Amino acid sequence: MKFVTAEWAGEIFVGILNKDETKILPLNKATELKSGHRVFPDTLAECIALENNFIDKVNEIVDWAWRNEDIFIPIEAATLMAPIPRPAKNIFCVGKNYAEHAIEMGSKDDIPEHVMVFTKAPTTVIGNNDSVLSHADITEQLDYEGELAIVIGKKGRGITKEEALDYIFGYTIINDITARDLQARHKQFFIGKSLDTTCPMGPWIVHASAVGNPNHLHIETIVNGEIRQNSNTENFIFPVEEVISVLSAGMTLEPGDIIATGTPAGVGKGFKPPRFLKTGDKVEITIEKIGTLSNRIE
Repeated sequence: MKFVTAEWAGEIFVGILNKDETKILPLNKATELKSGHRVFPDTLAECIALENNFIDKVNEIVDWAWRNEDIFIPIEAATLMAPIPRPAKNIFCVGKNYAEHAIEMGSKDDIPEHVMVFTKAPTTVIGNNDSVLSHADITEQLDYEGELAIVIGKKGRGITKEEALDYIFGYTIINDITARDLQARHKQFFIGKSLDTTCPMGPWIVHASAVGNPNHLHIETIVNGEIRQNSNTENFIFPVEEVISVLSAGMTLEPGDIIATGTPAGVGKGFKPPRFLKTGDKVEITIEKIGTLSNRIE
């Protein structure tokens, strides 16, 4: 199942896509027609917090709705937002999780021995096809980073690697856009990673059951039609299970928490000379079994 947050006819709603990704089923509209009541919370983050109860209710309404095609909204008639438009916390981000990326940003000495984590502010989040501000007044080195993102599905602390995948609700795509000059100037990553609109996310969240092994997914980033990043999550230094285990050691992970798992080699800064983003550029990130996230620089 692919879960979306979308806007249609002036209303923001939570929905799921049909199999060919042409129509959206608004969950609460369907339950109102079926039973006269809105069953689901108004936001996807709140829905995820219901844990297994959410999926059980979705399966029930979907089985009924497939026989009532007039409930569905054509995807082109709706506006897809980020699946979680305003996360409750900063987005967790794993740095240098592909060896080749660590090397292109420095040398073999920069390959980390332990999981490296920074965060992006919730105000960075935008959706598929939304515009990314160039912030030309404060940065000359805006860069792209295509990444697989984990969406946590249940509360946990001290999660072992063996049980980590059971805590995942689903997966989405994030473009961890970075102002490299600000990142270097301030030494810490937060400012350079947290400019408004620098966390495109989406276009939806794919339920974990439809993805299977997250450590074996092809990932590709295209800028203006040119392939810049081309890798596979099997090249993670720290697989998804280890990332979750490390983050949850003493810190509680909660439903709706988002973890970006790192970017492969091929970022703009890694080229000689560097190839930073400029106004008008189009960035498309495709991850196997999930979809494509597309945004332009404004």
